[in-house]
Amino acid sequence: MNAGWLRHRITIQEGTSTRSASGAVVEGWVTHVAAWASIEPLRGQEYLAAKAQEAAVSVRIRMRYQAGITQAMRVLYGSRVFEIVSVINYLEKNKELQLMCKEIL
Repeated sequence: MNAGWLRHRITIQEGTSTRSASGAVVEGWVTHVAAWASIEPLRGQEYLAAKAQEAAVSVRIRMRYQAGITQAMRVLYGSRVFEIVSVINYLEKNKELQLMCKEIL
């Protein structure tokens, strides 16, 4: 992985639920990890191939491997929010993760 590509600072968050004083369940997000990554819009054949898997996949986020990242998490980049559609351990070497994501508008 070329370190020069990792120019976007992202935050990966996981969902939490707690109980308020009145007993109501409050849903929220907590930071799992902050990392450097590349954010690549999908285009052409990549978009068509991803569309066959999930209609709303719009970007691929590449980052160094981090254990524990799942589809239940989300990615923040500035004011943008991405839902993780799939997590790919590239070449199964635990060196690079590719997150196929769709942007939440």
